[in-house]
Amino acid sequence: MGEVKLVATAAFGLEAVVKREAVALGFTGVTCVDNRVDFSPAKGELLESAVVRANLWLRSADRVLLRLSAFEATSFDMLFEGTRALPWGDWIPPDGKFTVTGKSVKSGLFSVPDVQSIVKKAVVEKLKAKYKQSWFAETGAEYTIQVSLLKNVATLTIDTTGAGQGLHKRGYRAKANEAPLKETMAAALIALARYNGKENFLDPCCGSGTLPIEAALMARNIAPGLGRKFACEEWPQIRRAAWKEARAAAYAAIRTEAMPPIFGADADPAAIVLAKANAELAGVDDCIVFENRVVAQTHLPAERGIAIVNPPYGERLGRTKEVERLYAELGKIFNPTPWHVYVITPDEFFEAAYKKKARAKRKLFNGMIKVDYYQYF
Repeated sequence: MGEVKLVATAAFGLEAVVKREAVALGFTGVTCVDNRVDFSPAKGELLESAVVRANLWLRSADRVLLRLSAFEATSFDMLFEGTRALPWGDWIPPDGKFTVTGKSVKSGLFSVPDVQSIVKKAVVEKLKAKYKQSWFAETGAEYTIQVSLLKNVATLTIDTTGAGQGLHKRGYRAKANEAPLKETMAAALIALARYNGKENFLDPCCGSGTLPIEAALMARNIAPGLGRKFACEEWPQIRRAAWKEARAAAYAAIRTEAMPPIFGADADPAAIVLAKANAELAGVDDCIVFENRVVAQTHLPAERGIAIVNPPYGERLGRTKEVERLYAELGKIFNPTPWHVYVITPDEFFEAAYKKKARAKRKLFNGMIKVDYYQYF
């Protein structure tokens, strides 16, 4: 099937977190660049096994791609020929349904619709030659081809996770409250806090429960993709037995005896009902205590622990004064205590309202919102 590499895409600022996960999973040749981590299968591992494991186990990545090639493309002819030269028939069967998505940054070929059209035509031409037919029904498994142009270099990938079904779609959050935190972002925030699965964990603004649930999944070593399906499960190139074996291994790895002390609270009673339902779907409802209470009534469950807070933002709510008061209340609760506190917010007045300067800040994007991750060790 040629020299195919693996790529885990990542939100801006989280590349190092995803890299650390990939290394911990035993993948080799792990390197990170803007918004992605490149890696290869573990030593002696088949490519199909690596694809399956990456989708099941990566907690903070957005999706897993197969990178077929990267080449210079300063003209549509170069893009067409470079694309047609690739072994598309090794991956897309005669009945495969494939679409092309694209983006172009700082490249001469700036018209994304034209770029997508050229790539689609080139793939079709290659498949015509491979299968000796002029028309394709496209009724089979789905393949999403991505063409990314950056500084006149075209990178061609196939999405193994599934269009519209990024790795944040764990399967436990059927419903969510307003402006939910993505599961992948929550997992990354927890990883950045160096949570070890045994410490006291608190989220006093838990909403639909994403942060406490992700902490519980980590503590019990539950693979984040265990409760969902992936696009490449329907691909003939990846044996169904590979998925069966990987899922069986993932179930065997769960630490069912672990009872991590995890706590979540929210001022909205409906959010707590939703959080409990989501925790039950995730299989961790027995190790999370959810309570309906406002931030000012927060009770620290132990002398020490980790608190991660994704509070309602002033910009998002349009009620800056109210959010300032909330930040001040958080400051009164945690200052001074031995708790490690982490807060994600775009509000630049946070430190002033909290009345303490953070030991460190990390710039991230929560969806399309630029935020800072304030860290108090």
